[in-house]
Order: sequence, then C-alpha cells, then structure tokens
Amino acid sequence: MNTLGASIEIGIHPAFALLIGGLFASFLRGRFASLTMVFAPVLGLWYVSTLEVGSYSSMHLFGCEIMGVVVDSQAKLFGYLFHLAALVAGIYSFHLRDPWQISMALFYAATAVGVAFAGDMLSLFLWWEGLAITSVFQIWSRRTKRAEDAGFRYLFFHVSSGLLLLAGILIRFHEEGSSALSLASLTDSLEGGDLGAVLILLAIGTKAAFPGLHVWLKDGYAEATPTGPVWLCAFTTKCAVCMLIRLFPGAEVLIPIGGIMAVFPIFYAILENDLRRVLCYSKINQIGFMVVGIGIGTELAIDGAIAHAFTHVLYKGLLFMGMGAVLYRTGEIRASHLGGLYKTMPWTTGFCIIGAASISAFPLFSGFISKSIIITEAARNGNTLIWLCLLFASAGVLHKAGIKVPYFAFFARDSGLRPKEAPINMLIAMGISSFFCVFLGCNPQWLYAMLPNQAMGYHPYDATHVITQLQILMFAALAFVLQNLKGKYPAEVPSVNLDVDWLYRRIGRGFIGFTKIFWNGLNQQVHALFMGELVRRVNEFTKSGQVQVLEFISDPLYSLGLLGKDSRTKVKFRLSKRARLGVHPVGLTAFFSTLFLLGFLLMMIS
Repeated sequence: MNTLGASIEIGIHPAFALLIGGLFASFLRGRFASLTMVFAPVLGLWYVSTLEVGSYSSMHLFGCEIMGVVVDSQAKLFGYLFHLAALVAGIYSFHLRDPWQISMALFYAATAVGVAFAGDMLSLFLWWEGLAITSVFQIWSRRTKRAEDAGFRYLFFHVSSGLLLLAGILIRFHEEGSSALSLASLTDSLEGGDLGAVLILLAIGTKAAFPGLHVWLKDGYAEATPTGPVWLCAFTTKCAVCMLIRLFPGAEVLIPIGGIMAVFPIFYAILENDLRRVLCYSKINQIGFMVVGIGIGTELAIDGAIAHAFTHVLYKGLLFMGMGAVLYRTGEIRASHLGGLYKTMPWTTGFCIIGAASISAFPLFSGFISKSIIITEAARNGNTLIWLCLLFASAGVLHKAGIKVPYFAFFARDSGLRPKEAPINMLIAMGISSFFCVFLGCNPQWLYAMLPNQAMGYHPYDATHVITQLQILMFAALAFVLQNLKGKYPAEVPSVNLDVDWLYRRIGRGFIGFTKIFWNGLNQQVHALFMGELVRRVNEFTKSGQVQVLEFISDPLYSLGLLGKDSRTKVKFRLSKRARLGVHPVGLTAFFSTLFLLGFLLMMIS
C-alpha cells in the first residue's frame, strides 16, 4: 500500500496474498487456477502470523489520512479465521475449472480480510462494497434462472447496505468532522439517537441478517453453486459480526434483536424441505447468539461472540460442504427426495454428523466451548428472558440442523439413490474442518488464548455446563424421536416455505404494477398527443399546406389586383385546384421567390 504521502509501518496489506491469487486465477487455467486457492490462503495465513499487534498502515488521499490497516487482537483473529476458511473452501473447490468463479472467490476472501483490518470508516466502506460485488458471483456462477434472480436480490440488499453505511458516515462527518471517521464505539451515539449511528447499525444489520432483513441469506445461499455456500457462509455475516463488535459493543438494542434471531428461524427450518435452506435458517439462529453476546457487552460476552464466530465458520462450513457434496453427486438437495445415502457416501455422512454435533453444541465439539459462554453471560447479567430464549434455541438447533440435515439426507427412508462418494478434494476439506471441530472442542484454551481478553479464565467443562447442555440435547432428541414415532413431525414434502420475502415481493409487484399503469398510461397519452394528433396535423399540412397558404393569402392578393378580374370565388377555386396539382402561374412563382429572397437578404443584413 505504498502511495504518495503514505506513512507506512506495514509494507504489505494482509489481504495482498489473496488479491494476487485472485488476479493470477483470472489468467490461469485448469489445475493451475485451482492451485491459487491453496497457495494464496497459506501465504496469507503465514503473513498474518507475522503481524504485530499495534502496527498499522496509512495513506493520504484527497487531503485525508486513511488508516488502511490497524492490527489488534480481534483483527488478527479474524484474519486467521478468514484465511483458514479460504484455505478449506479452496481445497473443497479444487475440482472447479471456472477461472471466473475461482478468481471472484479469492477476491471475496480478500475483501473480508480488508474489513477485519480496516482502520477507519473510509477504508471500511471500500472493502464493504467489495464484499457485495465479489460474493454475488458464487450465486450467479450456477447459471440458472433462479440463481440469476436470487443473485440480483442478494446484490440489492448488499448494495443497499453499502449505501446506508455511506449515508451514516457522511452524516456523522458533517456533524463531527474527521473524528467521525475513526472506528470507535458508536454505542453511546446510537443510544443518544444519532441518525448516522442508526444508519450504520442498519447497514451492518443487513449483512448480519437481522430479522426482516435476512431473506437475502436463505434465498442466495440456497441457489448458489454446490461450492458457493462454503465461501458465502464464512465471510459476509462474520464481517458484520466483526464490525458490530467494533462499533456497537454493549448496545442493549442488540440483545432482543439477537434473541429474536436465535428463535424465529427454528420454526421455518423445521418446515423447510430444501436442506441448504435449513442450514441458512440455522445460520441466522447461530448469528443470533453472537449478536446477544455483543449486546451484553461484557468482556467475556464479547470473547464469546468472537469465539462463536470462529467455531461457527468451521462447523457451518462443514455442514454446507456435506450438503454441497450431496448436491454435486445427486443433483438433488430436497429432503423429500433424499435418504439412504450413507450406503455409498459413508465419509460424507460421518463428517456431516461431526458438523451436526458441533452446531448442536455437544460437549467435546467446538460449538459447546463458544455457545456456553454467551448463555452463561446472559444468565449472569440478569437477561432471564433472553437466557430462556437461548436455551430454547439450543434445543431447536438440534432438531433443525443437528438431526434433520444428516437424518433426512443420509438415513430416513431409502431414496434409491446410489451416488459415488464425494471427490477426494471435498473429503479432504471436510476432514480438515472435522478435525478443528473436535480439536477445539477438546482444547478450548487454544482458541481462548487468541481472544482479546483470553476468555477471562472461563472453563466450559464444569459439571453445571456439561449436565445442563446434555439435558437440553437429550430432551430435544427424545422429543424428535417421539414425534417421529407418532407421526407428528412435519412431513418432508415438496413445498414452498413462505418467509417475509413474500411480503417484499407482493409490495414489489404492487409497486411495479402501479408504475406500469402510471407510466404506460402517461406514455399512451403523450404518444396520442405527439405521435397522434400533432403528427397527423403536420402530415396533413405537408400534404396540402400550399393549398391552405394560397387560400389564406388569396384575399389580399385579389385586393391588389394580382389575381385577375374574375370573381373572388372563382379565383380561389382556380388557385386551390392549381395548388393541389402543383401548377402555378410563372408570375406568382416569381413573386414568391422574390419575397423569399428579400426576406433572406434582410436576415443576413440584420
């Protein structure tokens, strides 16, 4: 980032390796392009490990100093996470031969790293918009009509998020000057009703899939390529969580928002037939836990939110990889059309079960060591209702993702499908994620040591946490079994799960219908006026204009004695007849020619 006027402590941006990898991938072909998805994240991961906390990079642009990079413990941890996620997703996508999709995937990961290390609002905005532009190609690359439509809806929400962010930045800059560009906490400003802070929260909330703003996630991810959700689930929402931690720690409004996010997706996921959409709803549920932790705002709760973001990327990516492998091999992802796949896809089945155990927060799996921190802090800080919501959400996630996804995909009834096992690169990627899910679950201090406050000496494996969580999980599992035995569990049938996007689309179609009536009606009126009446009159004049002109001037010419001594009526008739035939007396023609010439000379003289 060496530019004119720069004052530099860091010579290379942490996203540089991914950016260069994306550039190379756009020119390379075949395996050479795929190799960039492995080498670029590895190089970037090494470089992030060399960065020292407190270092920075800045440059001057248009008279402003832009802090392009600020390294602190949070940025460094998210830098590790995003590079690790890019490496796993790159291995999983190694079979791809589409240089455009590969290139955009690496650029997408690079923009996420840019957000994590952004030092001020200006650099944040640039990387924020980059997230939207680069990520949508993971949807469009599927090249179906549904994917195209979903991609445009996805892009609409994310470009809107960027515009809201820019509007908030400009409002705050107008009110406070250059100090408003720093990435300092806006919690006090938000609670004081500052409009700029509210807009910035809405911008981040859109990417975080706040309730009512979440439809882009389940719509876009579900229509992406088989590999697309593995990339998508790792970066966009985690960038939003990263910025919520930076800008709104302790903002109490986030506690009820997070509680709603944790609860409402459960009901949709139970009814959903598309298993990737089930995972999308469970993703919103898990982000809700993080948002609650950020809203509580204590040091341990913030650490819990960061830790949960880290573990969530790994186990949710693992589940999306499992479902991506199923879609890749069978071309089907609906629960009503799957089942019995464990017979020919045993490795994928095993890895998916590990992901399900992790998202369900079973002890010794990664979800347990992070989710328990947030639940504990909710109870400690007197948020009893939210604590109950999180307990309910913990039981619900076992139903919708912990049991439903692996059960209906690999077990349940036998669908008769006998696909081959997933490609070796997919299995390697799932194996790496599975290893981290188990390793972190058994060695939580390895992750805690990298957190900003090192989890304040928190120990997840005490008797209270373990017994409480096992009780929740066992009763939830028992409820699932009993519902299935009695035929009360919602049947997996081809269906459409109506979400709030139904309202968006009805309003959108109504607006389009109104504009069609208004603008088409206006267009018809204007067309009738100009192309109908006006043009008709002009055409009529061009056809018989000479007749009308001669009839108009015949009276003064007759009075001057220039038209002969016949009667006025007879003279008019004779002129009209000659005008229609285009025949005129030579003298009359010469007279008008003389008048025209005199008029022209007078114009030239004047």
